[in-house]
Amino acid sequence: MPQLRIDPALASDFDALTTDAGVREALAHVERDAEATLAEQKTLATIPAPTFAESERAAYLAARFAELGFADLRLDAAGNVIACRPGSGEGPTLVISAHLDTVYPAGTELSVRSLANGRLEGAGIADDARGLAEILGIARALQATKLATVGDLWFVGTVGEEGLGDLRGVRALFAEHRDAIDGFISIDGALEARIAFVAVASRRYRVCFSGPGGHSFTDFGRPSAIHALGRAVAALAELRPPERQDGADTAKTTFTVGTVSGGTSVNSIAAEASFELDLRSTDMDVLRTLEAQALSAIDAAVVAENARWGGTRPTRPIERHLEAIGDRPGGAQPVDAPIIQVASLALRHVGVEPILGIPASTDANVAISLGIPALTLGPGGASGENHTVREWYDPTQAHRGVQKNLLAVLALVGVVGVMPPVLRRRAVAVH
Repeated sequence: MPQLRIDPALASDFDALTTDAGVREALAHVERDAEATLAEQKTLATIPAPTFAESERAAYLAARFAELGFADLRLDAAGNVIACRPGSGEGPTLVISAHLDTVYPAGTELSVRSLANGRLEGAGIADDARGLAEILGIARALQATKLATVGDLWFVGTVGEEGLGDLRGVRALFAEHRDAIDGFISIDGALEARIAFVAVASRRYRVCFSGPGGHSFTDFGRPSAIHALGRAVAALAELRPPERQDGADTAKTTFTVGTVSGGTSVNSIAAEASFELDLRSTDMDVLRTLEAQALSAIDAAVVAENARWGGTRPTRPIERHLEAIGDRPGGAQPVDAPIIQVASLALRHVGVEPILGIPASTDANVAISLGIPALTLGPGGASGENHTVREWYDPTQAHRGVQKNLLAVLALVGVVGVMPPVLRRRAVAVH
């Protein structure tokens, strides 16, 4: 685990924050509000929100922020819910977000079941219904206690975080508001103690092979789209993740063929076949090298398939078509960055030792790639079997997650008369 150094002056300011009467009342409110937050989570989990179809859940979230008295509330063109709570006008702007979408297709059973061990079970009960419930819980605590922050807080429910959504919601947010946002926190994941500050970059492709097709017996000798695909998959399986060229620690780099399809019958030479390829790395340069190697291996497979059969039954050769279906930016931050120190202090205040060094691919990727301080923080409680219909959530001590995330938020934007903001306003270039 990376070693974290806490700045003594920051630690002193944080102590002042946690001993302030207003802040203590907000933390107490969170604990009293735990059942309401859990009820909100269960309701959210039952609202369908497949990627690209999040509007029903977005409408619910917007209505809840309206009930809390947020006057500056809107749905942007992408479908994100944005609820703004102004500060004193002298501080930074922090986004605290959770994603609206789930991995489950339309029609999935979304009931929430109570298990004998105290857990809740249901598709999407944790990811990211818990994150959405927690940003609402933080908002309720702030509104109830009327804590005055120095900086502005934007509570955002984003669309398109999962899978082929390709972070479209947060991309749209930064495309429109990049110069206004000084920091970003995403509430996501299964580990309460995790502080994710390294963003895993990825490239995803749908690779399609097309050829003449034909009858397996009478047209034997024609090249096959499936055979070309098989050669490509075999070549990809033999790749070795590249290493950094500067001698630094090796980045974590992965690749996989996640889906395969093609052909029409057992006695046909396939005219069409395709697979989907996932490439990831914690280092952008390494990812680019891997991408070049993978595409070269695919092209060589096509050449090999055509060469194998070209002289037997001359015909239309196999062709390869690439469709980019994912492009997530990545990046890293120093382990002792102020935003990481704040999150660590917040965790320790609620009695949890921080877990650092676990990379993530979340909405925070976009901010990190732009050089904006950003983290992914785990929610309270515990969860498992994420992205399956057996997903479960354990609410034991779940209020601690809301408390530590609230403390992190307050330290970053500052509380009037209590603590100055740790987050700094960014210098915005004049275009």
